[in-house]
Formats: sequence, structure tokens, C-alpha cells
Amino acid sequence: MGGRFVILSAGMGAGHHAVAGELSHRLTGRGHRVATLDVLDLLPAGTGAALRGFYAATIRYTPALYEAIYRAYFVPRPPAGPGRPHPGPDTSPVVAPAARELRRRLAGERPDAVLATFHLAAQVTGRLRDAGALSCPSIVVVTDFAVHRQWLHPANDLHLCPTRQTAEDVGRLGGGAAEAVGPVVPAAFHAPPDPARTARFARRFAALAPGRTPVLLSSGAWGVASHLARTAALLRDGGYLPVVMCGRSRSLRRRLGRVRGTVALGWVADVPALMAAAGALVENAAGQTAAQALAAGLPVVTHRPIPGHGAAGARRMAEAGLSALADGPADLLRALADLTCDGPVRQARIAAGRDLFRADAADAVLAAADRTDGGSPAWRDTGPREQRDGSRRLPGR
Repeated sequence: MGGRFVILSAGMGAGHHAVAGELSHRLTGRGHRVATLDVLDLLPAGTGAALRGFYAATIRYTPALYEAIYRAYFVPRPPAGPGRPHPGPDTSPVVAPAARELRRRLAGERPDAVLATFHLAAQVTGRLRDAGALSCPSIVVVTDFAVHRQWLHPANDLHLCPTRQTAEDVGRLGGGAAEAVGPVVPAAFHAPPDPARTARFARRFAALAPGRTPVLLSSGAWGVASHLARTAALLRDGGYLPVVMCGRSRSLRRRLGRVRGTVALGWVADVPALMAAAGALVENAAGQTAAQALAAGLPVVTHRPIPGHGAAGARRMAEAGLSALADGPADLLRALADLTCDGPVRQARIAAGRDLFRADAADAVLAAADRTDGGSPAWRDTGPREQRDGSRRLPGR
């Protein structure tokens, strides 16, 4: 008989739900039962929607305010020592009510593990685990390339991280055990799509701009980007075909559709085929679209990143050799010249991205659930090297 797992996600953009959905797909495919909850729905009526609306409006209209909030409440602080057990604040007014509601919903049946794919969810599970109110393992699936302190609560049993650097940061900042498994993306991004699917995009692009290399511009599910029309015009004038992924923003699609020599797309269902028809991805958030491109072998350039976690993640991706960080227009064109030309630079970047996917997060979840009893995690008493070495493999790997 399979186990039971609960995934705690959040409808902030589409990335956290995408990771939760893929984890659910992998676990149910192994015969387990999975329930997915939105942590914002655990808050008192209207609170979750207000948080989502505030975040969306802030990053869209007042990015300087979001940067200030990020610096005040998210930028990591190394633990000060034994007197400060928690690396991040657990005093947010929204954590306690969400934790109470989650505890109520889990009262009927004990899951084998609870997974958090959003930082508020990680604080909620850590709070319950620390209080002894959650008797199963709590596993945090970090979706950012740069871990911030809201992801970290030392009472959580395990952090599954996209890179070795991220896993090392979790340990260094006091978050506890961490494993580098790579980003969680669907299997469709790891294998070449059916050529017929890719050909549909390729024919369309070739008809619009013969001889020009299509370059994708991503603005996330909400269509948030800075000076995107200016970037599209820059690429057009540089000899490329800018193909803008406008997400669910109809206004952005209308606006970009008026930029000469630009293809403005709405919500795209077949992203693997679209990526296979492009020469590079220009993105601004170091999020799920970037992770999908790394799996698909599409070189990534970050330009004009959104403030806070977007800019921090872009730096960490570049430092890990996974992407290029273009600070200005000239840098962007230079990076694309290297990465859209089939040569050693492009091939090295593709290899680095694909090498990132070193393990299956679902296997790590099942291993953690198997080796943890109903009380303390089995590795809670191990030495600091075993807890914090991001390169340590799970048993049987």
C-alpha cells in the first residue's frame, strides 16, 4: 500500500504550483496518495488574496519597495550562535494562523511527509515540527537558486535544493540538512520533443523573420518585466527575432504586439517545443522558466531581473556557471552572440545546465520518509559535515 503525502504550495505566480504539480505526478506515479494545499488558503478569509495582490502590485509598480522589504525580511543572516536557534523570523503574523489551520486539516490522518514548495509554507511546517505538532517529516523543496532566510527553519527535516551552492548555503545559514537534487521540472523538458511539434513554431518564426534566430523573452505567469518593449526592440535591431512569452497578461501581449518585428505570445501550453525552436532564453526572475530551459538545453541569459529574489537568484545562477547575467544592452547582445552560435561556449553552458539534474526529488522525499521515525529525524544528531554537505547523496544513490 502506498503512502500519503501533503504538498503545501502557494499561488504566487505559477512556479510554486508547477513544482508541486510535478512532485505530485511523480509520487502518484509510484502508487502514493498526494493532497496539495495552497498555504494562502489556510489564512483567515481574504488574507491570502490580499498578500497575493500586494506582492503582484509591488513587483509590478513599486519595485523599490519590494527590494526594501526583501532586504529587511528576506536577506539571509548567518546564525549568531546557540542563543539564536532560528535562522529566520518565525514571528510573521500569518505563520501562526496558517499553522493552526494546517494542524487542523492534518488531524484526521497522519501523512508520511509534508512537503513545502513556498517559503511561507516552510515556516509553517517548521513551526509545527518545532512544537511537536507535526509527527511526520517536513521537507522543504527550495525553488529559488538563491536561498533567503524565509526558506530556513531548522526544525524542518530536509531541504531539497536546485544546486550544490544552494544546499551549502542552507547549511551555512543554519537551515539544517540539505541535499542538491536539481530543480523539479517535468520529464518533457529533459528529452527532445516530437519534431512535428517543434516544426510548428519553427515554421511560424521562419515565415515572420527568415534567417533570424528566435530568442525567447520570459516575463513569468503574471507578465512582469522592466522595459520589455525596449529589450525586444534591442534584439530585433541586433538581428534576432524576439519572441515574448507574456504569460496571462493580455495587456502586455497587446503592448508587445505593437513592437515591430516582435512575436508576442499568450499562455503557451507546449513550452518544451517552443524552447526547442529557440536559440536562447532571456529571463528576469531565475525562476521556473529558467529551470525548464536548463533542462531543455536552452542557454539562459538574465537581463533586468526583478528586484529581491529575482536579482539574487540571477547572481547565484551566473556564479554557478548556469547562465549569463547581462547588466546592460551591450552585455546582452554579447552574451547572445556567444550563446546562440553553436560553439564551445554554447555547448559548455548546455552541459552545465543538464548536469544540474542529478537526482529525482521524489526519490529523496521517499528516502527521507523511510528513514525518519514519528519523532525526531534520524540525522538530527549527526555531525555538522553530514548535515551540511550539499554533495552528500541519499542512501542508495
